[in-house]
Amino acid sequence: MEEKGKILIIDDNEDVLFALNLLLEPYMEKIKVTTQPSRIEHFMTTFRPDVILLDMNFRRDAISGQEGFDCLAQILQTDPQAVVVFMTAYADTDKAVRAIKEGATDFVSKPWEKEKLLATLSSALKLSRSRREVGKLQAQMLALKGDDGLPELIGNSPAMQKVKETVGKLSNTDANILILGENGTGKDLIARMLKYFSPRQDAAFVAIDLGSIPEQLFESELFGYEKGAFTDARKAKPGRMEIASGGTLFLDEIGNLSLPMQAKLLTALEKRQIVRLGAIEPTPIDVRLICATNADLHQRVAEGGFRQDLLYRINTIELRIPPLRERGEDILLLAEHFLTGYNRKYHKEIKGLTREAKNKLLKYSWPGNVRELQHTLERAVILSENLLLRPSDFFFPAAANEVHEEAGEELNLEKLERKAVEKALRASNGNMSRAAELLGITRFALYRKIEKLGL
Repeated sequence: MEEKGKILIIDDNEDVLFALNLLLEPYMEKIKVTTQPSRIEHFMTTFRPDVILLDMNFRRDAISGQEGFDCLAQILQTDPQAVVVFMTAYADTDKAVRAIKEGATDFVSKPWEKEKLLATLSSALKLSRSRREVGKLQAQMLALKGDDGLPELIGNSPAMQKVKETVGKLSNTDANILILGENGTGKDLIARMLKYFSPRQDAAFVAIDLGSIPEQLFESELFGYEKGAFTDARKAKPGRMEIASGGTLFLDEIGNLSLPMQAKLLTALEKRQIVRLGAIEPTPIDVRLICATNADLHQRVAEGGFRQDLLYRINTIELRIPPLRERGEDILLLAEHFLTGYNRKYHKEIKGLTREAKNKLLKYSWPGNVRELQHTLERAVILSENLLLRPSDFFFPAAANEVHEEAGEELNLEKLERKAVEKALRASNGNMSRAAELLGITRFALYRKIEKLGL
């Protein structure tokens, strides 16, 4: 018997329970026994057995097996996927057939033959594991469709089908993952889904936007500090990495880290420990790392702007999220999804989009990706007085398309950046958040580009 697992044995005869416990101990991970059918639900919720070995007859009725069938119904009501093996001294074909029809997995007789009993329980354990795997995969597919409370991962395009398939394949891994994609493509959503389907599903999920943390606060935010470590440190505070220990740490916009900060992060990951500011002793950490960026880190490594050893540490697996402009009809699926949500939020009854409006959405380049589409639909729902959204309900800044079109005309990267930043600033009337959105970068990254370009 190769399989090992947890078994609950229910029988009114204590000698039988003792004998089975002795026999199965070398072959099972854990064994619980009881003479009281009333305790079944308690053991199912606290012990969570892989297999239940259930006596068919108790004191009230010696031969009919009805008490066993009543217990079977109770078990399957508590857990429809439970694996139950019936056991009786009065085995006959009719009872065996009825037991299988009513949901039992198999049937063994007393006195048992050791090898046959072990073979039956081994098959039952395999079935239990198979049912759990199927259930987990079904839960994943429901979640990918948005049916269990998770944010919905919408899209039927080949590019998105590949993303969904990859997320499913990564469900049982604890490997570090690097999510690549433009701003607004939903990298944070993918990170949360990867956490949800990981062995750390029930542990902490701590997200940090590295693009929004000033360099001088990096260490205190990530590693924490002790009381008195600096002027305003009136009490000790754990860092984000310490809080995430045992769970998942999501580092968004990791491409924005400076080289000195990259070195400190790498040291913490390699040593699996951090030192709070002002502390002497290190604190061990155990985190599963998921990172995201819109930057080409391999190019950054070649240019000397990103440490190669840190890249190796964070990208055990790379997962690329396609931009919205490459997702075809997904644009319309997302538009309908957002329309439904904002109809509910703003108490509107807009029925859909005209054909012309749909064509306008499909032709636009969406530099801000799904986030921009979401904001566009929200604005349209708020302002429109029509039953159908029309092309005039959607306003797209000319600068976004101009930047997209002129990229092929000018090959000097610095000039392209300067033109793009200047046009975005003009189109947004100096609004830095809007300009960053048009450019598909964070506001912090925009400030760095303005300083670099001397604008």
